[in-house]
Amino acid sequence: MIGEIAALITAFLWSITSLFFASAVTRIGTFQLNVSRQLIALILLFLIITLFGINIELNSTQLVYLSLSGIVGLTFGDTFLFLAYKEIGARLSMLIMSLSPAIAAILAYLFLNEKISLIGVLGILVTLIGILIVVYEKNGSQENIINYIGILFALLASIGQGSGLVLAKQAFNISGNSINGFLATAVRLTASLIFLIPISLLSKKLKNPVEVFVNDTKSFFLTIGGSIAGPVLGITFSLVAISHTKVGIASTIMALPPVIMLPMVRYFFKEKLTFTSVLGALIAVSGVAILFLRK
Repeated sequence: MIGEIAALITAFLWSITSLFFASAVTRIGTFQLNVSRQLIALILLFLIITLFGINIELNSTQLVYLSLSGIVGLTFGDTFLFLAYKEIGARLSMLIMSLSPAIAAILAYLFLNEKISLIGVLGILVTLIGILIVVYEKNGSQENIINYIGILFALLASIGQGSGLVLAKQAFNISGNSINGFLATAVRLTASLIFLIPISLLSKKLKNPVEVFVNDTKSFFLTIGGSIAGPVLGITFSLVAISHTKVGIASTIMALPPVIMLPMVRYFFKEKLTFTSVLGALIAVSGVAILFLRK
């Protein structure tokens, strides 16, 4: 139950994060935001680990798997997700990203020998159907133009996210020092930045963050808010989730932001909620209820 609750908290945090980052990315750009949010999160995590005296001991194998998880999930996965946003938009990208729980479940079955009961499979399917209804309904009015590059980017992002979760779960499965969620997140972010910063510099799309935020203080506060909700708390709770429940179940619950965002969009952006989107939300919530009550 702890894992499912942590996954649900993660979904809420990522929903809040998307509101902050959706505004920030239009002001400072994709690479600038991606690097800045991870740097800010890493500084905040360092302060948390220091202030609370969190044990930072990890064996070499745990360190390797967490680092690989950060590179695959945060550098590879998030970079392709941002590229997908640019090519096909957030809604269609999230529709394709709904494949991530299935990918994570398959990889966990193949490499971690994680098996899910029939009731668990039913819960995952019901939840994904609800999410697909919500996201697809929002895409219904768009022009029917197939952007294969954007679809490929979104598929690669979903593979990166699912693989990153499985690699992180493997780190938690290794016997040895117990892993604190904040420490695990810090290791993943550090490994991601080691790869992401050189790539951003070579592409000439990364500027001095101090200069960027001095000239645009609003983007600074948006990035700070999103970094706290997402890379700091969101990723940490996602690691707590996969360490206490099956990867497929955790990733399914964490895929709920398109549903959770419906009332947020209604309140903040005054968008009308259609019958189809509400129906999809109810179906998704029913699926999550099955996952919580399956034991």
